[in-house]
Amino acid sequence: MFKSVLVANRGEIACRVFRTAKRMGIRTIAVYSEADVDALHVREADEAVLIGPAAARESYLDGAKVLAAATATGAEAIHPGYGFLSENADFAEAVAAAGLIWIGPDPSSIRAMGLKDAAKELMIQAGVPVTPGYQGADQSEATLTAEAARIGYPVLIKAVAGGGGKGMKRVDDPADFADGLASAKREGAAAFGDDRVLIERYITRPRHIEVQVFGDKHGDVVHLYERDCSLQRRHQKVIEEAPAPGMSEAVRAAVTGAAIKAAKAVNYVGAGTIEFIADASDGLKADGIWFMEMNTRLQVEHPVTESVTGVDLVEWQFRVAAGEPLPLKQDQIKLNGWAMEARLYAEDPANGFLPSIGRLEHFVMPDGIRIDTGVEQGGEVSQFYDPMIAKLIVHEGTREAAAARLAEAAGEVEVWPVKANAGFLKRCLEHPRFVAGDVDTGFIAAEEAALQPQDLNYELGLAASALFLTDWISGPPGNDGGSPWGDRDTFGFRMNREPGSISVVAIDGVRQDVRLQRLDHHSFQDEERKTSVSVDFGGPRYAPRRAEVSVAERSFHYYWPETSDGVVLFSKGLGHSVVRFTSGVTAGSATVSDGSLRAPMPGKIVATPVKAGDAVTKGQPVVVLEAMKMEHALTAPFDGVVESVAASVGDQVVDGFELARIKSEA
Repeated sequence: MFKSVLVANRGEIACRVFRTAKRMGIRTIAVYSEADVDALHVREADEAVLIGPAAARESYLDGAKVLAAATATGAEAIHPGYGFLSENADFAEAVAAAGLIWIGPDPSSIRAMGLKDAAKELMIQAGVPVTPGYQGADQSEATLTAEAARIGYPVLIKAVAGGGGKGMKRVDDPADFADGLASAKREGAAAFGDDRVLIERYITRPRHIEVQVFGDKHGDVVHLYERDCSLQRRHQKVIEEAPAPGMSEAVRAAVTGAAIKAAKAVNYVGAGTIEFIADASDGLKADGIWFMEMNTRLQVEHPVTESVTGVDLVEWQFRVAAGEPLPLKQDQIKLNGWAMEARLYAEDPANGFLPSIGRLEHFVMPDGIRIDTGVEQGGEVSQFYDPMIAKLIVHEGTREAAAARLAEAAGEVEVWPVKANAGFLKRCLEHPRFVAGDVDTGFIAAEEAALQPQDLNYELGLAASALFLTDWISGPPGNDGGSPWGDRDTFGFRMNREPGSISVVAIDGVRQDVRLQRLDHHSFQDEERKTSVSVDFGGPRYAPRRAEVSVAERSFHYYWPETSDGVVLFSKGLGHSVVRFTSGVTAGSATVSDGSLRAPMPGKIVATPVKAGDAVTKGQPVVVLEAMKMEHALTAPFDGVVESVAASVGDQVVDGFELARIKSEA
C-alpha cells in the first residue's frame, strides 16, 4: 500500500477521501486555489499546495500544476475525486508516466466510455441492451432528420461527449427537429469542443437506474447493487437511494448482469457506475431497461451504496490501485436495508434555484446521520465552483423509514444568510408520490406547484413576537449574556408590558400585526385565533444565542446573528429574517411607479430627511439606508407629498420592506 495520496479535487469529495486515507494511515495532500485558501479540505490535509487562481481552468483543471504539486510533496498516488480531471484520460496517462499511482481506471477504459456514440456501439457488441437510436458517423442534417423519423417521436438529441444535461434536447414534433439539433450542436461544441450528436428514443416516463461496479487488476469484476437517481431537476440529481424501489430479484439480476458485461467489455479496473434508463410506465421490467452511459469514477451518490453494503468504496479504490484483489467476492456482498442521500445546494429555490454565495455565518447540520461536507460555519460559498455544500445520508431498515428520517433531517438544516435548498428537499421527500415510490425524472417538473413552500407568515409572526415579548430578551440563564437588544429599547418595547401586547414585525419584508396575550412567563396566545405560542430555551441545541418557539404544533428554531438587530427563525429547512418595528409601518404592495419606496437590500436607517406631510420634488432624498458600509439614498420618484414614513432612524430593515410612500400632486 502506498504511504501518501494527493487528492486532485476540493470540497466535499476531498474531505471524504481524506477521511478514509487517515483511517488507513496514509498521508494526505491537498491542492487548492486562491479562492480556497481557508477551505476545510485544506485544513484537514496533512499538507496543502497552492496551485493557482480561483478559475478552475487555471488551478483544479491544470493537470501540470497538480502533477507538480505531487512531485514537490512526494505523493505516491493521486485520487481525482469526481468532476475536474477525474475522467480525463490524458491526465491519467500523465500520472502514470510520472511514476505515480493513478487511483482510477486505465486511460483506455476512460476513452472507450467517454464518447456516448462509441460507448453504445461497444455495448451492442458486448450484448448490453441500449436505447433504440442512432449513433452513426454521418452527421448530416438530412441523415439525422431521417433517423429521428425512423426512431419515432419524441426523440432525445444528445451531444456524444455530453454530460450533466449539456447538449441534450428533447424534440416532440418533427417541425422542431432542426432547431433542437442546432441547439444541441452549439452546446456540445461550447461545453466539450465536439458538436457531434446521437439520437435516442425519448422514454416518456424515464427512471434513472445505475449499478455500482468494481474491477481489479486480476480480472475480477463485481457489482454492489443498484441505485435509483430518478429525482432530478434539469438533469441534475437531487435525491438518490439504494436499492431502487420496485426492483424485483429477476430485474435486478438482469440489470446487474448487464452492468458486469459492460465493465468487462472495457477491462474495467476500480470504481465505476453503469447508468441505465428504464421505462417506468408499467413498472420495472428486464426488457425495459437500457444502457445510457458509464461514469468512469466514483459517483457523488456513492454513500448510499456504502450504507447498504457496508463497504468503504474509497478504501477499495486504494487497495485495487495498489494491486490488491477485490476484498470481497460477489456472493459475499449483501444488501442491507435502505439508504437515501439528499444533495444540499447553496441555491435559492424561490428565485429559480439561482446559486447563492457568501459567508456561512450560520451553518448547522442535523445530528445522528451521515453528513459529507466540505464547508463549515464561517466558511465561504464561492462563485467559482459547484454550489453543493453537503450531502445528507440516512440508512434505515425500510424505504419508508429512510424517507421519513431524511425528510426530518432536511428540516433540521440551518443555513444563513446563504440560501439553501433544504426546505425544497424536505417537501420532495414528504410528497405522497415520492413516499409511494412513484418517481420518474419528470417528477419535480410535474409536481412544481405542490413543491412550493407553505405560507407561514402568520405562524412566523406569532413566533417572532413571542420572542420579542419574552423576558429572556435581557439574557436567560445559560445564555452567553448577550441578546439582540440587551437592556436597550431598540424596537420601542418594554419588558414588563401589560398582557395583550401588539407587535408589528416584518417577516422577509412582509408586515405582520400580532396581538398576543401572555399566559405565563414563556407562554402566549393569539388574542384573535387563540393559537398558543411557547418559548423554550433549554437544551444544548438552543444555547447560546438560540431557542425553540412552538406555535400550535409547529416548531421554529431561533438564531440571533451577531451582526444584526434582527433574528432568524428556521422551520422545515427554511430560514426567515425577522425585524420588529414600532413606527407606523405601511402594508401594501405598491411599486415605485405609484410612490412606494422599498428597501433594495437589508440595512440600517441612518436618516429620514422628510416627514409625513412634507412636499418633495423628484429626486429628493426621502430615506437614507446604510448597507455594506455605504449609504444609499432612496429618492422621490416624482413631485408630490410624503404620505407616510414607515421606519425610524436606527431601524434595521430587510430588503423589500416599504420605507415610505409618496403621493403624487397630479
